[in-house]
Amino acid sequence: MNAHIQADGEDNVIYTVHYRYTGSEESGGETYSSTNIGTQSYTYVAGDPFIPYEDTEAFENVVIGWLEGSLDVPAMQASIAANIQSQITPVNEDLYFTWQNPVPPVPPVVEDEEE
Repeated sequence: MNAHIQADGEDNVIYTVHYRYTGSEESGGETYSSTNIGTQSYTYVAGDPFIPYEDTEAFENVVIGWLEGSLDVPAMQASIAANIQSQITPVNEDLYFTWQNPVPPVPPVVEDEEE
């Protein structure tokens, strides 16, 4: 998180939260996962309720509440689920020109000369 050391008469006023939202699924003995990473900005206005920063699990739950209230969590879940399904059952592949992913040269065949 990023915080102003002091703003509007309060200490440690958080203005940006960095988040990582991850989903995973087991299929065929393998685990597939996808992650959505981002930041969310917040603005404290003097006089609004203020929750002081504490390095505790309780404060972490407050921040999670902020994120869940301001992000489209169902859309993130759908995107992650779709990405995982495309890993399990791919519909696309990467193709390369030989100069991008060259095949090792085949050594020349040396034939015995007959005398």
